Amino acid sequence: MSELVVRGADGVQLAVLAAGDADHDTVVFVHGYPDTKELWRPVLDLLAPRYHVVAYDVRGAGASSRPRGFAAYGVDRLADDLEAVLAAVSPGRPVHLVGHDWGGIAGWELVADPRLKGRIASFTSIAGPALRQIVEGLGELARSGRLLRVLARVRYSWYAFALCVPGVPTLAWRGFLRPGVWSRYLRYVERLPAHAAEPAPSLVSDGLRGANLYRRNVLWRTRTPGGSALVDVPVQLIVPTRDRWIPSGYYDGLEHRAAQLRRRVIAGSHWSPRANPELIADWVSAFVEEVQRGDAGSSRPWIRGGGLDQLAGRLALVTGAGSGIGRATALALGGQGARVLLVDWDGDAARATAALLERAHIFVCDVSDAAEMQQLANKVLGEHGVPDVVVNNAGIAVSGPFLSTGFDDWRRVIDVNVMGVVHGCRLFAEAMIERGQGGQIVNTASAAAFTPVKELPAYAASKAAVLMLSECLRSELLVHGIGVTAVCPGIVATNIPRAATYVGLPSDQEAAVRERLARLYERRNFTAKQVAAEILEAIATDRPVAVITPEAKLMRALSRFAPGTLRRLAAIDVLPG
Repeated sequence: MSELVVRGADGVQLAVLAAGDADHDTVVFVHGYPDTKELWRPVLDLLAPRYHVVAYDVRGAGASSRPRGFAAYGVDRLADDLEAVLAAVSPGRPVHLVGHDWGGIAGWELVADPRLKGRIASFTSIAGPALRQIVEGLGELARSGRLLRVLARVRYSWYAFALCVPGVPTLAWRGFLRPGVWSRYLRYVERLPAHAAEPAPSLVSDGLRGANLYRRNVLWRTRTPGGSALVDVPVQLIVPTRDRWIPSGYYDGLEHRAAQLRRRVIAGSHWSPRANPELIADWVSAFVEEVQRGDAGSSRPWIRGGGLDQLAGRLALVTGAGSGIGRATALALGGQGARVLLVDWDGDAARATAALLERAHIFVCDVSDAAEMQQLANKVLGEHGVPDVVVNNAGIAVSGPFLSTGFDDWRRVIDVNVMGVVHGCRLFAEAMIERGQGGQIVNTASAAAFTPVKELPAYAASKAAVLMLSECLRSELLVHGIGVTAVCPGIVATNIPRAATYVGLPSDQEAAVRERLARLYERRNFTAKQVAAEILEAIATDRPVAVITPEAKLMRALSRFAPGTLRRLAAIDVLPG
């Protein structure tokens, strides 16, 4: 890597780091507070073979000059400095700008600055909302009387106001925020690897001078009316899920600040460039390539619990979509404007469902077969993209006493009911995480998951596994903005009694039992359409467990508060004689 010095506004000397071929596309990185350009070194190393990468110490940080007085740290001066750096490293050619923290916060102003028009091709902001958006958002909440939400946000950003108080930065950085303390904070609180938690030798000075960014810009923005100009270049917004300094509410409404905005969610702390340089490099590179191809269109993040309205235009995949609850759910999703992918082992049944939808695609697949599911995922992701909603609904029923249920019966019910859900969750959750825009996974369990019945050992065990898998997976995927819901219906009028396998019965009795149970389910008259409506409501509200039908809710209550009663009920014969 080469180092150079660029003369910025007011004669400030800016220390610049550059690597890669200058004939390639240039990507310029701007650090935040209290970092230096060294924050970006791992990312630069990864991108240098493909791009001309540049990072520089902003005024007051690292090896750059440290002007005195907070007036020298206004966004207008930062724009002057960036203009000087661009003239030095990429004269006459637009660059792709990447900012973290204050680099991103100021970046929203920089890319809208008329002086830089035509000089910036795209903007990636990591943990960096627009400053005016923060101020205006707090003002709107205060005017509407939602003071608790104002306090909840300010609870995160109290430091921004504290740093504006004379003497506080000196007390903090010369008193107790020494390099060793800061390093331990990054390691044990922010959970950064040891090698990524080493502060710059200039940390104390950087903290003292960099506080002027807050004194000059935070107070000025709160006193100055008017909004930021619309950003007319493609914007990529990367939001860390475990940011202790910037609450997620500060990013609300940023879609209205940019003509094109792609939002990603990264599972990590505020210092994502330190903790996840590989992922940051991949996302920056992918976005630059999209911009160069001209297909960096706006994208909507999936908002957990964001209501039914956001289903319009979304991509939803439903397994077991050829009949019953799967078909009804697919139709309900299509009715909300979703683009539906229908998966079933029976192609004719899937086509019958597709005939009832305006926008649907059919995939014939056995969900119990890992190879077929991998092929399905490859085809879906390659041809349609990452689903926003995945409903793992396919299932089979095996009924009969435990000692009459053979090993082959067990294997089949576990392969379809459990491993089919595992395959769907694993393949599509991985794609959702990589995309970084959230999503919703729905797994169809059953009231049998918490209701012991002596004639349903295999089926009930498989559905209990689906319920617990969903509960565990929900905790794991929460940080990625992905919701997981387990659906537990009771007796529903579908064809499952006729499709079930009944073991332990003479062949002449099995058909009679199947028909009597089917009529019982039909007389119950709780339809698959009603279940589908409940599933959509669970998606809209990000419900962890959706217990459907009155008898299922009663059994759920008994399982929690009167398990002994439930066990006694389990001894009653369910199958008609």
